[in-house]
Amino acid sequence: MSDQEIVHPKTPDQEIIHLNDVLISYDDETPVLSHVNLSLKKGEFAYLIGKSGAGKTSLLRSLYAQQSIEGTEASVCGFDLLKMKRRRLPQLRRRIGIVFQNFNLLNDRNVYDNLYFVMRATGWKKRKLIDQRIMQTLESVGIAAKATSRTCQLSEGEQQRVGIARALINEPELILADEPTGNLDPITSSEIMQLLTDINRKAGITMLISTHDFMMIDKFQSRVICCENGTVVDPQ
Repeated sequence: MSDQEIVHPKTPDQEIIHLNDVLISYDDETPVLSHVNLSLKKGEFAYLIGKSGAGKTSLLRSLYAQQSIEGTEASVCGFDLLKMKRRRLPQLRRRIGIVFQNFNLLNDRNVYDNLYFVMRATGWKKRKLIDQRIMQTLESVGIAAKATSRTCQLSEGEQQRVGIARALINEPELILADEPTGNLDPITSSEIMQLLTDINRKAGITMLISTHDFMMIDKFQSRVICCENGTVVDPQ
């Protein structure tokens, strides 16, 4: 696959996430969430809340085809999750950026190499284009000066900025963030949420943010979706 082929066509102004009467299960057997109806349009920003064990992470995992999903309709970034062949999973996942609570970085490598690893794994080949994209992305999250630093030497806030850069590297249509401020102090949490809201506003990337951080929800107000009683409650 060439570098040019990595630049995927964007989904038109429409629903980036569309779930209609969906069942999400562990290991194809144990139901986690049922009768799920959810729609997020291009450019929307929404929080996903709920008690521990309520199914937030399972919902996010199902959206990037990491957990079993079945039902009437389930599409993400134009991909039909109910009919999609496994060979198309890499195409879906290039359209989705994922941000983790625990960062999930390669701590034996520097910041640049963490992003380089992702780009090579997703088909980029030309070193000049890779260099340009990595530095552009690190600049956009305010951490270009740390490109040659090992991730284990960074503060937790800086590590999460690397995690966000990794999520952005393939210019996704959708970012799913699972407790992105869960390991951060209040000041750093506010900086990370400001960064995510700025990216949403400037780049138009749809975002679904799982969180327990109600202080951040109050500060950066947006749509709130709740996992409770074995389903998803969406006031909208």
